Amino acid sequence: MKFNTKAIHAGQEPEKTSGAVMPPVFHTSTYAQKAPNDHQGYDYARVGNPTRTALEKLIAGLEEADECACFSSGVAAIDATLKSLRPGDHVISTNDLYGGTYRLFTEVFQPYGIQFSFIDMTDISAVKKAFTKSTKLVWIETPTNPLLRIIDIEKVAELSKNQGALSVVDNTFASPYLQRPLLLGADAVMHSTTKYLGGHSDVIGGALASSNEDFINNIRFQIKTTGAVPGPMDCYLVLRGIKTLHLRVERSVQNAKKIVDFLNNHPDVGTVHYPGLPSHPQHELASKQMDDFGAMVSFSMKDDTLEKAFDVMKKTKIFTLAESLGGVESLVSHPASMTHGSIPKDVREKAGLKDSLIRLSVGIEDAEDLIDDLKQAL
Repeated sequence: MKFNTKAIHAGQEPEKTSGAVMPPVFHTSTYAQKAPNDHQGYDYARVGNPTRTALEKLIAGLEEADECACFSSGVAAIDATLKSLRPGDHVISTNDLYGGTYRLFTEVFQPYGIQFSFIDMTDISAVKKAFTKSTKLVWIETPTNPLLRIIDIEKVAELSKNQGALSVVDNTFASPYLQRPLLLGADAVMHSTTKYLGGHSDVIGGALASSNEDFINNIRFQIKTTGAVPGPMDCYLVLRGIKTLHLRVERSVQNAKKIVDFLNNHPDVGTVHYPGLPSHPQHELASKQMDDFGAMVSFSMKDDTLEKAFDVMKKTKIFTLAESLGGVESLVSHPASMTHGSIPKDVREKAGLKDSLIRLSVGIEDAEDLIDDLKQAL
């Protein structure tokens, strides 16, 4: 089954009692049992819900995974992954990382004795050097947020396996339409389903997909024990969003390429970060690892000042100044003060994230209108 068909049908079948084509929204907290522990697969809604199961099967199908577990948010999924670690364990991660992930790592888990190394994971030799005897997890984010660097999933996953560490890929920026990390050797893949999977900026959610039985068993235990689960309506909204994932991402990528071409040739624009540009340092890797280059773009002005960046962002009319990404509408944001504000300034700048950087999430509007909006703002 090819991807476009999977987005509609993977793990899905008409509801058994009524024949409903879309899974019903099961608003229930508990389930009747014939006798103690004699039930129809569900006993309590924190542990499982039929609407959630339908979503989990669909995401597992898209990511070529045996199973998927859904959460109340992307960071809840990351949190569940980290809870398998113990004091003294070591994690390797990229130094160009979503601010919420960095905050969770450094302000929640680091005080409990978990050790973290934030490195340039585009440099495979640096990844090799970062491993210690205590390394248990390698957290890969590619394309990275917000500088859109590309990390070699296959090579990092192989290194992780050789060192006895789990490799988990945050696939939020690419979506399974453009990149499937499990096929490249990763142990698990994480999504903020809020973004491209949901696609309409109306729901918060997260997911972990894997074919690693031990990993899935641990995640299921975390769901049962800590309960960071999505409600049935949240699951329904993501299910509905995924049905058009391929159409939305395809259109967004088409628009992004036109916008990148415009920005790259604008006299007042400085550096444009987009893996589809031949000048991008990992362009060849992105061409090999991804089916296309995504719809996230970041750039800075030649007048590389915070004031100029703010001036541009305040003037956009179609691009909405807001956090998040991956919706049908185009968004503009300021990573240093918004999505990455929790990362100390010196740490951001060391990783290459300047205060003047502007990030775009390109939506599905008419490209000409989006370019005209940027043109007047610039």
